[in-house]
Amino acid sequence: MQSVNVPNCNYSSQFQYSLYSTTFIIVFTLGLLTNSIALWVLCSYKNKKNKAIIFMINLAFADLAHVLSLPLRIYYYINRKWAFGNFMCLLCFYLKYLNMYASIFFLTAISVQRYVFTTNPFKAKDWKRRYDVAISAVIWIVVGGACLTFPLLRNSESNHKNNTCFADLGLKKTGVETTMSMLTIAEMAGFIVPMAVIIYCTLKTKTELISEGQLCHNISEKRKALRMVTTCAVVFFICFAPYHINFFFYMMLQIKIIEHCGMYKFIMTLHPYTLCLASINCCLDPILYFFTAKEFQNEVAKHGSVMRGRLMSRESNSFVKE
Repeated sequence: MQSVNVPNCNYSSQFQYSLYSTTFIIVFTLGLLTNSIALWVLCSYKNKKNKAIIFMINLAFADLAHVLSLPLRIYYYINRKWAFGNFMCLLCFYLKYLNMYASIFFLTAISVQRYVFTTNPFKAKDWKRRYDVAISAVIWIVVGGACLTFPLLRNSESNHKNNTCFADLGLKKTGVETTMSMLTIAEMAGFIVPMAVIIYCTLKTKTELISEGQLCHNISEKRKALRMVTTCAVVFFICFAPYHINFFFYMMLQIKIIEHCGMYKFIMTLHPYTLCLASINCCLDPILYFFTAKEFQNEVAKHGSVMRGRLMSRESNSFVKE
């Protein structure tokens, strides 16, 4: 792994190859299955009135795009050699961060919408589906443009020389002030602000539910809203908080603000694990759909009963023929 070296500090990053390959095999297997089913069910339900369904479809699409790029990552971390060209390397690298930040902003959008509709039911009645489509388009444009900086800041010249990719590419040299400015913007816009919004929506929704208690005429709807925003918060803190906290210190190593050997080993060892946690969101997001959207459960049950009916019909037909 190409990174800044601390003098007289021995560190081996060889463990990352088996860690990444094992994690990505699991994420690919589960993520492909669950997100394909989720996208199929959600798209079949998109024309019916359901809060946050458009955001969920976009979230599933973001997860699936990353999952489909994982076989190339798995190949690289098993063989330790990149054989698919510079463009595919940077594309897979880009999709990783596109998935991460698209997921963060769609989770935030779901939390905000459920909180607002819970506290202001009249807004939910007047809300149009095209508003969600417009918000989703803005998220994709902003996140898609911002994430271009991640592959552009990687030193892709080493890809041609050593057949390397991803973390092994290393970082292009930039000034300390430039790096700090970019890091501050990325951490604030991509982590601190969404985290604050999700925490606020979760706490306010819970407060609203407690204050109205059992007297609320739509208590079940508010409980579902609380369940959804709480799930968004759990996914956010499990998958994205560790990465962004560690990433700050990781960049401090790159610009040599931190040069302590013990800190270097700890941060560099933790970094691959936080990246793996960030990828696990592709497996956790479908839980959000299933356990928080009654309509999703109904659709899964309906499609499941149809499939069982077809199987039973085939079995009975084959029995008659025999």
